[in-house]
Amino acid sequence: MPDSTLLLGFIVASLIVLLIPGPGVLYVVARSAAQGYRAGLVSVLGLSVGALVHVVAASAGLSAILLTSAMAFGVVKLLGAGYLVYLGICTLFDRRKTADTDEPTPQSLRRLMADGVVISILNPKIAVFFLAYLPQFVDPVAGPVSQQILLLGLIYVGLALVTDGGYAMLAGSVRHWFTGRIMRGPIPRYVTGSIYVGLGVNAALSGRQP
Repeated sequence: MPDSTLLLGFIVASLIVLLIPGPGVLYVVARSAAQGYRAGLVSVLGLSVGALVHVVAASAGLSAILLTSAMAFGVVKLLGAGYLVYLGICTLFDRRKTADTDEPTPQSLRRLMADGVVISILNPKIAVFFLAYLPQFVDPVAGPVSQQILLLGLIYVGLALVTDGGYAMLAGSVRHWFTGRIMRGPIPRYVTGSIYVGLGVNAALSGRQP
């Protein structure tokens, strides 16, 4: 296990990284804005479960394949980008209504969870990020490197749960303030779907740098 000073530095650096809004935060905010904070929190949990898969892969050295193989990275990246675009198109053209409002039928929490897991697993930049970031805080004399990477990854995912959860709660509160005709019309659907498509296009066009 890294010493306390190194561990504290890792926590501080991780919080700085996590508090800067990125694609994951935009995805969570879109979910919360569309269906409320509960949907956002479930999406955060799904993203975190997917991130745990990358943490385990990084500790086992499997993520190095994505770093060294351009083809493997490109295939996974396009799958993830395509899934985001698919979600966006489905949201944009979802004209189903609930019984007593004009809002589209909300997705189940199980579906929200599954979407978060799939999006996270199919994001190879997370794997590259962990491979580039976690080893910087590993002390080779403090124990097996793989175990330290696993521990640091678990801490990072735990911190992400807190910070992303905060963004989900904030977005859900904003949605509550704007309750009314604007939230029952097509605008939230258009905004949410556009965010998903934009994230997918950005993922498809981005390179391998974390």
